[in-house]
Amino acid sequence: MSWSVGQVAGFAGVTVRTLHHYDAIGLLVPSARSHAGHRRYDDADLDRLQQILFYRELGFPLEEVAALLDDPDADPRAHLRRQHGLLTARIERLQKMAAAVEQAMEARTMGINLTPEEKFEVFGDFDPDQYQEEVQERWGDTDAYRQSRERTASYTKEDWQRIQREADELTRRFVALMEAGEPADSEAAMDVAEDHRQGIARNHYDCGYEMHTCLGEMYVNDERFTRTIDQARPGLAAYMRDAILANAVRHTA
Repeated sequence: MSWSVGQVAGFAGVTVRTLHHYDAIGLLVPSARSHAGHRRYDDADLDRLQQILFYRELGFPLEEVAALLDDPDADPRAHLRRQHGLLTARIERLQKMAAAVEQAMEARTMGINLTPEEKFEVFGDFDPDQYQEEVQERWGDTDAYRQSRERTASYTKEDWQRIQREADELTRRFVALMEAGEPADSEAAMDVAEDHRQGIARNHYDCGYEMHTCLGEMYVNDERFTRTIDQARPGLAAYMRDAILANAVRHTA
């Protein structure tokens, strides 16, 4: 069984021109040619292309990809082990980036007063200023936004670090309840939700129960928040939303 260059380009999501280039530099030379001289690729060629595209996705130059794949001492299992290690490292990096994005969005929503060095120390690689336009568009006209900026204008690095520790502790408590099988509308889960609401009110802006439920809905409706929150445990964003809603009903019914 063999495939044409056009078919392989369609399978792999690359251009025919890319495959021609790989052939020209000896990185992926098709195993056969048709009677008319057209390239024909077999299963082994497709396996090699898959390896090439994987390393390219991770940013390896073509010269290094060729050296890795043509290493006479390597076997398929060695490539798989290497790829697994590289993917694991990339996943960890992306998870850290996602957490930093959430922190940056939250910080810009609330207002910050940190030096560039302190921003890096507290929030990691992401600059909260890059979310200013989005935050102002979504919340700039709200009393909560104005109150938060006024209240947090004098916050120091230590203040933001304390707030992050409090948030981490709330996450830990929610996750522990989930793992213990506690329903989101249990007294214990609602108590954590209430502590979450009071933390917002204490550190940022007056957060009534209606406002709190809106935040809970945002945790599941905005995929960036959902993705970041669920890193602690899959389903955590929805669990928090449900606990927040149950707590609001408990206090307003």
